[in-house]
Amino acid sequence: MGKLRKGCCYRKIEPAYTRKSKRREKSYVRGVPYSKIVTFDMGNLQAKFDYDVQLVSKDDAQIRHNALESARVAVNKIVSTKLGEQNYRMKIRTYPHHILRENPIAMGAGADRYSTGMAHSFGKPIGLAAQIHKGQVVFDIFVNEKNLEIAKKAINQARYKFSIRAQILVKKLN
Repeated sequence: MGKLRKGCCYRKIEPAYTRKSKRREKSYVRGVPYSKIVTFDMGNLQAKFDYDVQLVSKDDAQIRHNALESARVAVNKIVSTKLGEQNYRMKIRTYPHHILRENPIAMGAGADRYSTGMAHSFGKPIGLAAQIHKGQVVFDIFVNEKNLEIAKKAINQARYKFSIRAQILVKKLN
């Protein structure tokens, strides 16, 4: 497996000229990779909570699926160890639909037989990304008032995993 390219290569939102379809002949992209996000809802899913701590984007950008998963793991680890599984609910509000492609160009001896340059530069699918727009909620953590500061610190860790500017909002429910 090759080296992972930087997130800045895929940060800008581009129109999707890719298509996933149930009918094989209508799909433009063959072999779409699976999303690395394991689960989108964590914690106590049935309980009612007083506050909603949100991570809201300030920019239009794409976030790769491996960045979303690493943010989910970091936030969930902090919240579950400090609060326990029954005292919070966390939800990822974005889904990576956009297919990222790469056109690898070979170098070295015999590369002329392998590479077509930019003549057929559609690229091979290498990952997925979620397209985030300004003002869109990326993460939600639902907690009670006594656990509010821990939720803020935990969701702040997710900001470090993304290449976007984001703000933390706290909303009172009910």
